[in-house]
Amino acid sequence: MSEGGIRLILNGEAVTASMAPGGVVLDFLRRERGLRGTKEGCREGDCGACTVLLGERAGSGMRYRAVASCLLPVAELAGRHLVSIEGLDGERLSAIQRAIVEEGATQCGFCTPGLVVALTGFLLTSPGLGEEDAMEAIDGNICRCTGYASIRRAVRRLVDGLELEPGALETRHEALAAAGLLPPLFAGIAARLDALEHAPASADAGGIPVAGGTDLFVVEAARLRKERLRLLSRERRGEPVSEEGNLIVLDAASTMEELRQSPLLEACFPSWRRFLGLHSSTLIRNRATPAGNIAHASPIGDMSVVLLALDARLQIGRDGERARTVALDRFFLGYKETDLAPGELITRILVPRPAPASRFNFEKVSRRQHLDIASVNTAFSCTVEDGAIGTARLSAGGVAPIPLYLAESSAWLSGRPVSVATALGAAERAAAEITPISDVRGSADYKRRLLRRLVLAHFVTCFPGLPQEEIAHAIA
Repeated sequence: MSEGGIRLILNGEAVTASMAPGGVVLDFLRRERGLRGTKEGCREGDCGACTVLLGERAGSGMRYRAVASCLLPVAELAGRHLVSIEGLDGERLSAIQRAIVEEGATQCGFCTPGLVVALTGFLLTSPGLGEEDAMEAIDGNICRCTGYASIRRAVRRLVDGLELEPGALETRHEALAAAGLLPPLFAGIAARLDALEHAPASADAGGIPVAGGTDLFVVEAARLRKERLRLLSRERRGEPVSEEGNLIVLDAASTMEELRQSPLLEACFPSWRRFLGLHSSTLIRNRATPAGNIAHASPIGDMSVVLLALDARLQIGRDGERARTVALDRFFLGYKETDLAPGELITRILVPRPAPASRFNFEKVSRRQHLDIASVNTAFSCTVEDGAIGTARLSAGGVAPIPLYLAESSAWLSGRPVSVATALGAAERAAAEITPISDVRGSADYKRRLLRRLVLAHFVTCFPGLPQEEIAHAIA
């Protein structure tokens, strides 16, 4: 980053951030700029009180994302449009603010700025503009006063009053500004960013590689303030999801939300959007990346467990070197240990396109259904021919020191008839193959029992013709 600081447009003003590139945007807003409407809450991306909008040039227009400013490095602001709650204030209440006031959806008020910003992000980025789309957009915004009923009423009032076709995302900010749903500062912002003189964001090969940073800035924020960063988000070259022959290719630096919204992945794996909706909140998915989820090597990483069942391969390499390919089920070597050598990065994730007669399912149990890490998670894929299972892959998290491919159970399933007996046998073999430990998410015995039931849930979902009463009796 240049010595002159980081140039950006903050709300409607071109400014220079003098903070260290590894500092977080929450501190830049509150301490350097004195904009305290962005609230400091958990500093872990869990509460939504610090939500901001980050806009960047995309095609002929702009792309905005609602993100948690407590996990966003200042370096990411270079040449971008940052919008805080102060930038959304006008002479009159906006449609979002008016809906919140009229439905009494603000109580202590601490969460309200984040809700307003997140709902603005919904207007700017959601493919659909219905009530449930809006509720998904604020799934990472916690109300401490338990005002969710009034918040939902406000959301319903907002979407019922919209007179706007969704339109192209890249130019939606202009349409919203013209309709008075956004303040005038959004009009012409693309041209203003093009004219902004700024140094390129750091792509320092010697810096600490940061993709989404949603794990890294939770545990190492103090250290990162003093370090040089390599922003992998600025090095993306391809589409988030593409095809190469019979492979589906995921750009390792794509965001989890981009993967969740992929029509190709939804077509290949029905209910894909629902599965990834269990991964984290919209605020986190707008920054988190599949490579980060894998490289973090958490034993309960949702994406790792999904990709293990899909027989994924990783392309790994250093700058200027030919990438090598590693099967994901050979990538995890031990607790938080992987096959990444110093200087190597995951660049692409290769997933075989599923055969027409394939089935896939993901199950997760956590203390909360959403916005929580798993006690146990598991994924299952298989092909089916003439009433028998062909190839099968079963994976599980929370039951071993690593995200676990259940090789013995998967091999046992191959060639077995689709039956209750097969389902019960798979559940028992999976439970025997794992090595869970007791911790705050449950005892080892609980996790073993839980995996048995989740394996049976795979069969109930993938094979709805099975006599479910027999499976229910076995569970009982």
